[in-house]
Amino acid sequence: MSTTAVTEVRPRLARRWAGDKRGIWVRWSLRAGLAAGAVFMLTPFLLMALAAVTPDRRLKPGSVSLSGFTLANFRQAWHDVDWPGLYLHTVVVVVVVFAAQVLTSLPAGYALARLRFRNRKLSFWTVMLCLAIPPQVTGIPVFYALSKVNLLDSYTALVLPSVGSAFGIFLFRQFVLSLPQSVFDAARLDRVGPIAMVWRIVLPNVRPALAAFAVFTVVGHWNDLYWPSMLLRSDQVATVPYGIARYAAPESLSTYGTQMAAATLATLPLLIFFLLVQRQLVRGIALTNGGE
Repeated sequence: MSTTAVTEVRPRLARRWAGDKRGIWVRWSLRAGLAAGAVFMLTPFLLMALAAVTPDRRLKPGSVSLSGFTLANFRQAWHDVDWPGLYLHTVVVVVVVFAAQVLTSLPAGYALARLRFRNRKLSFWTVMLCLAIPPQVTGIPVFYALSKVNLLDSYTALVLPSVGSAFGIFLFRQFVLSLPQSVFDAARLDRVGPIAMVWRIVLPNVRPALAAFAVFTVVGHWNDLYWPSMLLRSDQVATVPYGIARYAAPESLSTYGTQMAAATLATLPLLIFFLLVQRQLVRGIALTNGGE
């Protein structure tokens, strides 16, 4: 290699080395920032868990102890609350609501994305308007309608107001729009009808949206206290938030430690659910980004 070639290669290698060093620093800075954010967000859960295993004599609101762990708070909270019943009622409500929302939102999202019909834009903007309306606005009319047909204090009362989901329609519409038109053209050449198109073609291709929608639906309805507090009158079909709210009421005899134990028991199923689906969720998001 000539002297001229060597003098040309050295600056390029130096610039590449400097770029690699900057890239390493950027990656480590991002990781450090994400780690700090994770610690900040997990701190309340850590304090809740520590308070749940701390004896009452060493526990004061706003402080926890790192010694003398005990499970007495969990035993007391489990004894005071019908946890199997609360879990069962909440799982039934969440599963039925999720299934109903998929059955209604997926066809609607497909129709808004791929079908041509009169007032399609008006229908889409109506869905967007529904996204801006909080559930508290429709609370009184829904309560009045359900009370008139004697459906209060039942599974139907908890499920019926959430059968339709404007967010689900919007989410599925966006994912259907990202699918290639050739997929639908090939299906039509195979004489696939509109109903079969939704369940045989669209559904398998929107699994990333389905996983994300499942997470939002499960978390939202598992933690929902607004509708149960309005529509329930007893513990017959009480959900987890409704039972926790009554257990932590000022007139309750529960202590601070048992309340934290009850909150931990209420959060644990959600944590397990997320650990089970997080791989599919992350994979789905990665595939979606890659496809775009």
